[in-house]
Amino acid sequence: MEVPPNHTQTVTGWAAMDEGSGKVEPFIFKRRENGVDDVTIKVQYCGMCHTDLHFIQNDWGITMYPVVPGHEITGVVTKVGANVSGFEVGDRVGVGCISASCLDCEHCRRSEENYCDKVTLTYNGVSWDGTVTYGGYSSVLVADKRFVVRIPDNLPLDAAAPLLCAGITVYSPMKRHGMLRSGGSLGVVGLGGLGHVAVKFGKAFGLRVAVISTSPAKEREARERLKADDFIVSTNQKQMQAMTRSLDYIIDTVSAKHSLGPILELLKVNGKLVLVAAPDQPVELPSFPLIFGKRTVSGSMTGGLKETQEMLDLCGEHNITCDIELVSTDRINEALARMARNDVRYRFVINIGGNSSKL
Repeated sequence: MEVPPNHTQTVTGWAAMDEGSGKVEPFIFKRRENGVDDVTIKVQYCGMCHTDLHFIQNDWGITMYPVVPGHEITGVVTKVGANVSGFEVGDRVGVGCISASCLDCEHCRRSEENYCDKVTLTYNGVSWDGTVTYGGYSSVLVADKRFVVRIPDNLPLDAAAPLLCAGITVYSPMKRHGMLRSGGSLGVVGLGGLGHVAVKFGKAFGLRVAVISTSPAKEREARERLKADDFIVSTNQKQMQAMTRSLDYIIDTVSAKHSLGPILELLKVNGKLVLVAAPDQPVELPSFPLIFGKRTVSGSMTGGLKETQEMLDLCGEHNITCDIELVSTDRINEALARMARNDVRYRFVINIGGNSSKL
């Protein structure tokens, strides 16, 4: 594809060049100059989402190579366009999964830009000028002001980065389904990048939180580190039966194929289960637990910009960040390999231009 004439900024990044290697390598490319509605950001940190791995490996058959992943981006503003208000040079900002939308449909008017038919992803999307979008595994990002959020001053940019995907992905359905009301009970299926943030939100808003996991080894960290009230091993029938009809809500963060039947039995009558992960095979959904419990199953995908800023502000108030492992740029592939084995507590974050010590 021919590079448009306004793409004159030379940027260093890390890209997967084809689906065969499953790795990224240094990649020099061009970004557009800062436009009148744009904000240029010096990228300091970028979280590593499991979605990055799917795109690198072309698991969904839609990757456009070379692909520069990364949609959990934090950094500092270095330039603002003439039409930009609300952001100044030096501001601490973030960019999540979305880089553009039509701004005029019913979803955009409700600030649900993530459901716009013309939504453009921060990477592996097609921009308004016909170019493929490149994400946050890079030194510089140019973003439309309407898709930039402010990071509260008390949140470190590295540990805040995964909130832009993992955080909003669990916050949005929690808000929509009334899970943020104190006194309720929440089950969190899976204790990974999404799950550990859901536990933190639940505890911050006064819910009784149960972690549901296939791994008994995670009980100690769930209870001691994340302050979960209960821990249920999903393969232990006695534990599962003991918790039957005990939960108001469940957020399912597991990205592997599994059956929802046993999990649904944990919900009270009229309970709600929300899927926020994307298994590559259909989950099993038996009808009896739905029918006999008047239960609801729904899905949710990230969130809009207004909701993302609201989530970040609440994280600032409650001092909620993600538990991360910081990774230097020369160890991205090592982190990708560990992520494929679920060997991370709980999110890798790449130190691209920040000042923190490298691990």
